[in-house]
Amino acid sequence: MVNVSGAGAMLHALRDRRPRTRSELSEISGLGRAAVAQRLDALLAAALLEPVGEAASTGGRPPTRFAFNPSARVVLAADVGATHVRLAATDLAARVLDSEVIDVDIGRGPRHVLGWIVDHGRSMLRRIGRGPEELAGMGIGLPGPVEFATGRPVNPPIMPGWHGFDVAGFVGGRLGCPVVVDNDVNVMALGERYIAFSDVDHLLFVKVATGIGSGMVIDGAVRRGAQGAAGDMGHIHVPHESDAVCRCGNTGCLEAVASGAAIAAQLAEQGIPARSSRDVADLVLQGSVVADQLVRAAGRMIGEVIATAVSLLNPSVIVIGGSLAMAGESLLAGVREVVYQRSLPLATAKLEIVAAVGGEQSGVIGAAALLCDTVLAPGLVEAELARHEPRVAAGR
Repeated sequence: MVNVSGAGAMLHALRDRRPRTRSELSEISGLGRAAVAQRLDALLAAALLEPVGEAASTGGRPPTRFAFNPSARVVLAADVGATHVRLAATDLAARVLDSEVIDVDIGRGPRHVLGWIVDHGRSMLRRIGRGPEELAGMGIGLPGPVEFATGRPVNPPIMPGWHGFDVAGFVGGRLGCPVVVDNDVNVMALGERYIAFSDVDHLLFVKVATGIGSGMVIDGAVRRGAQGAAGDMGHIHVPHESDAVCRCGNTGCLEAVASGAAIAAQLAEQGIPARSSRDVADLVLQGSVVADQLVRAAGRMIGEVIATAVSLLNPSVIVIGGSLAMAGESLLAGVREVVYQRSLPLATAKLEIVAAVGGEQSGVIGAAALLCDTVLAPGLVEAELARHEPRVAAGR
């Protein structure tokens, strides 16, 4: 039996996409048929549920089955990087309906970047034939620490002018909808879990691109830390590379020696044209021996830091993503070599180290999933329904 005390809780139970009849809902909730019918009526009126055919009859008229209707509303999601923004529209199940990516320099400041997101978000809604009244909200991932409760960046090292800016308020005020904001690696971790690892409660996602960061899912929830800085793996010190200067101002950071930007700089010093982590990945795929060796070496250095995380967190899955991960097995091979060598057998006996499944879409899918989980929380759903039909939503 599950707690389905109100209409919002019933919707939550049905978000697993498994259709159920009135009798089945009554059975799992312990509620009478009249109470179940009240909740169903409220959710059907809001189009959050829909009838999806009939169950097998046990005598008499076949009972109708009901399921969550993800097309009832639309969601906007943005994955903001240092040099680009990926924007998407999804349904309430975080399924991508449309997307686009464009080069945008985050250094131009929050008003410029977020203004672009708002303008293109409105255009995308028109393109898919959905009105602003159908917008459930927007999820945004940013490449720096975020105070999740307020949606404000906190001293982000590569985002000049963004510290303390009210991202959620700025975007929400212009779109007229709820907005949630999180670190980009956290939303990528959510995206990967949503896409491929929904049954995994202990997952570590590591993004290797211009920088290096990680998102942690522990006991089924993202762990952000006190100031939103949890998982900032790129600025962990790598002792044997102590002379490398990092953009954070310290020396010997993992990001300074093993990120896509660091490898591109090393290649450029050898006369091999490379300016970004994507260039590095392309060189590996084209058969460059030098690029392959550097990426594998970076994988081993990243593996040393991950091995420490394995001992501390004991994840069951480690997902490696980001643009440098597009180099294929080269990066993964280096990571696996060190993690399995340095970590205790108990922690690695069932540990999987895999490439990201969602590719470049995992960030927007995770941002959309975060928004959906927020606005479809039972309490918020019931409050919204109560504004239209208080007695039905409350089940009185």
